[in-house]
Amino acid sequence: MSTVIYNKDLGTKQKALAINLDPQIYGSFAEIGAGQDVAAYFFKAGASSGTIAKTMSAYDMTFSDAIYGPSKRYVTETRLISMLEKEYGLLIERLQEKRGDKTTFFAFADTMSALNYYKTNEGHGWMGARFQLTPGGEYNDVVIHIKLLDNDNVLQQNTVGILGVNLIYACYFYNAHPTIFLQSLMDNLSRDVVQIDMIRFEGPDFRNVDNRLMSLHLVKFGFSDAALFGPDGKNLQPSEHLYKKNILVIRGRFRPVINVHMDMLNTGVRQFLQEPDVDKDNVVVVAELTLQALQERDADPAAEIDEKDFLDRVDILGALGQTVLISNFLEYYKLVAYLSKITKHQMGVVMGYPNLEYIFSEEHYHELTGGILEAFATLFSRKVKLFIYPTLRAGVIYNCLRFNPPHHLVDLYRYLIANNKIEDIHHYQERNLQVQTDKVLSMIKQGAEGWEEYVPAEVAASIKERCLFGYACEPKV
Repeated sequence: MSTVIYNKDLGTKQKALAINLDPQIYGSFAEIGAGQDVAAYFFKAGASSGTIAKTMSAYDMTFSDAIYGPSKRYVTETRLISMLEKEYGLLIERLQEKRGDKTTFFAFADTMSALNYYKTNEGHGWMGARFQLTPGGEYNDVVIHIKLLDNDNVLQQNTVGILGVNLIYACYFYNAHPTIFLQSLMDNLSRDVVQIDMIRFEGPDFRNVDNRLMSLHLVKFGFSDAALFGPDGKNLQPSEHLYKKNILVIRGRFRPVINVHMDMLNTGVRQFLQEPDVDKDNVVVVAELTLQALQERDADPAAEIDEKDFLDRVDILGALGQTVLISNFLEYYKLVAYLSKITKHQMGVVMGYPNLEYIFSEEHYHELTGGILEAFATLFSRKVKLFIYPTLRAGVIYNCLRFNPPHHLVDLYRYLIANNKIEDIHHYQERNLQVQTDKVLSMIKQGAEGWEEYVPAEVAASIKERCLFGYACEPKV
């Protein structure tokens, strides 16, 4: 991999000018919804004729449909891909013979819902580039979804312009270094004005990029509070995938997934489906990993996350068909607040008994003016229910009936129980309560016999086949 110098102080105009002055880079811009703000930077930088083949903006739906095909929704990934395919195809069709031997073509597109005149919507949108790195070569795609946070339309348009320039520049100058590529997207931007909650790299020049790691980096770098991907490892945009769904979340370290996790999940799902406001055909089950859960226990909070260990965990979850959410929500009320912006439907959270004790510990809410009451107003005012899986301690099974909150919170706890906000998980497999995740992990690393009985069969097979979690595989002949 070639070396690269990442200059964080490079201005937006300087980036646009560097592209304009590169004789190989040539392409088109198609922008809908927030003005032609990206193309404008290239025009204003100077020497734009060396880069721009065409700019366009089809605001009217009839015009847009005539160009890119009919659509019910316009600010979607599907519409963005239609734009990229159309514009890139026209470049190759019209210019390949004339200058294809010396040009790396690109098509840039965005479709945005910027703040409207009455400020009644939330700004967001899709942005992407399809580009060559060698003349006549195959194309690559980079697609992102963003949330615009400024409370002013003009400021949001400016953010789109800067981000678009950063994206095109990164495609050509940071393509061999995906981590730098990602970091550079926020050059000259503040995290207070934009979030990037989905990114996907595709194409021959990104064959070694793992988009699941890119999801992790989005949260790790603070570009987004959460990122989502499916069992196939494909990055998903949370607001689209979870929109108007009944969401059931199970949080864990999953290091590895053991029988207890599967019992929690299966029993939790079964009880969630029995809730009167849950549509069984509209349920999405999400396994959540927090950044804190990705670090070793008692590790330095500033320590780097072990990326292989992270991928080991999501490989297992993917093999079990799970959708995975990575978040920076240590507190449950923050997770519920985030999901409540996406869906107004009934939600459920499956948690172990120790987490019930955790959420009733007031020391976790010192930063809130209203303390635990403010946190609970967020957590329980939504259409959410907690399903508590029991814990075995010194031969005693602890569940909601045995939980004794601090004396001054007893009435609050009783209120939540009486109003069907917290419920014990029933019909669980009691034998699973004897098993601890850390013990199973230690057995796997040490090659101890019998660890397989504590994990699902699919998990044991994946660990052995792929040498996960430190399992010592025999050399393949």
